Amino acid sequence: MNEHFVLLGLAALAVVGMAAQWAAWRLRLPSILLLLVCGIVAGPVTGLLDPDALLGKMLFPVVSLSVALILFEGGLSLDVEELRHAGATVARLVTLGVLLTWALATVAAVLFAGLAWDVALVFGAILTVTGPTVIGPLLRHVRPKGPVGSVAKWEGIVVDPIGATLALLVFEALLVPTLGESTRSAALGLARTILFGGGIGVIGALALGACLRRHWVPDHLESPLTLAAVLGGFALADELQRESGLLAVTAMGFTLANQRSVRLRRIVEFKENLRVLLISTLFLLLSARLELSELTATGLGGLAFVLALVLVVRPASVLLSTLGSRLELRDRLFLAALAPRGIVAAAVSSVFALRLEEAGRPQASLLAPLAFVVIIGTVAVYGLTAGPIARRLGLSDPDAQGALLVGAGRFARALAGALRDEGLGVALVDTNRARVRDARLDGLRVTLGSALEPGLDERMDLGGIGKLLALTPNSEVNTLACLHFDDLFGRAETYRLVGSADAASDLGGRELFADGAAFAALEQRTVRGATVRVTPLTERFGLAAFREHHGEQALLLGRISREGRLAFFCRDDEPAAKAGDRLLSLTDPEPQQAA
Repeated sequence: MNEHFVLLGLAALAVVGMAAQWAAWRLRLPSILLLLVCGIVAGPVTGLLDPDALLGKMLFPVVSLSVALILFEGGLSLDVEELRHAGATVARLVTLGVLLTWALATVAAVLFAGLAWDVALVFGAILTVTGPTVIGPLLRHVRPKGPVGSVAKWEGIVVDPIGATLALLVFEALLVPTLGESTRSAALGLARTILFGGGIGVIGALALGACLRRHWVPDHLESPLTLAAVLGGFALADELQRESGLLAVTAMGFTLANQRSVRLRRIVEFKENLRVLLISTLFLLLSARLELSELTATGLGGLAFVLALVLVVRPASVLLSTLGSRLELRDRLFLAALAPRGIVAAAVSSVFALRLEEAGRPQASLLAPLAFVVIIGTVAVYGLTAGPIARRLGLSDPDAQGALLVGAGRFARALAGALRDEGLGVALVDTNRARVRDARLDGLRVTLGSALEPGLDERMDLGGIGKLLALTPNSEVNTLACLHFDDLFGRAETYRLVGSADAASDLGGRELFADGAAFAALEQRTVRGATVRVTPLTERFGLAAFREHHGEQALLLGRISREGRLAFFCRDDEPAAKAGDRLLSLTDPEPQQAA
């Protein structure tokens, strides 16, 4: 293939990939499904795309480096604070759960897909990985309540390097003739993977963090330097021990994300954008390598294998590995119904198919098409059923009434505490460490970061959250936050504070409260002792009686209806409430209390 066609092919990958991502967004479908369809049409159906001719020997090195960057970006989203409640469960899922999945998937591959035991053992190990690139969007769409969202996110990211390492250990053990030698080979490989992969990842993150913290790197080189460090760490670890590079980049992302003295906003934004392009390109390349004859050869056995993974393997591994954990039964059932496979399964299966062919295993050619059948089947099944199952289990509320508060100032914390005490879901986000610390001391769910940060909705637990209140002192930030979240919550449920000197704007968010309720005024009143009060209204003590009792200084904030629906009062609306409602207000202390 000459240079002209290589140029056209690479450009077409980017264009088609982004077109599929956009179409998936418009149609509200999992993007992986459209990417796979486009890749199969471009490759085996029409023959327009031949990845092996396009990239030659560079194909799998490019795939490996791309997967490394995707896993590094996933590691950046892991917050160690989430492990306080989810750590033990995650540990069970990525140890005992992985072993159970491996064993059961191996048996299912032999029974339904017709694989020999040696090939099935490797394929079962590959399928222990899930799909963080699919789980993230699913969790963002479902927004499950409680710890189950954090558990699913952590499992999806951490299990990928573990599954790839397990597949390598099984593969190398199969090449050794005796059981004793196989055991020693697997143990040595595991130790080397942990030593080189984990060590290089942690050391690389600490060194990179030190450079950024001491400002040895200018701002415009932060993202390129991080990219180079990730690729270098991956290649070094993989050279010392095969498949340990995935562990290295995941550990590097996790360690770097939890260095509280390093600001990662530019790096996170860069990696988020790069991840979308890489995922699109990889799925197109890998699916275009398939042959139609290989896909059809899987037949009914392939479909039965997918059903076994969904109905037997995943439920059994989750329910058995989480016995005695702190998770409620409904959380365990939701996890049992969520295990889509993604780009890592596709990439690893393609690599090991080649290795098994070189080792003389005749069924090795079935691994890649079977893996793509599993990816398509699991993404379709879980993508369609995750939402209804979460709602049936009471983990997701289609009419969520909780609120995400952007800003954790004194007034925001007082309002969040009142909403929490009324049984509503509340989450806060702020870039100020002192305000985040104070919110945590108040027992509130809070995240340190910017509301405008890409991927924040995937990193936060937004279970039970259906509204946004932008309560920062910066009116521009409030407006941008409303614009950023209006796709998630809807324009009718995004609210913002407006400064006293600001002109009215309909760019984004509904304007909160009455005139004069600017950030500075609310903070000053809270400092002087004003509190957010929740007052039940009755036939005898209605809204008029409340105003007469508390005077015009009482700022009406919103109401909670008898049915539990939360509504905030806006500038353009006359506050209205009826008997049975609970009225939210900011009231000054009584004279005796003030004295």
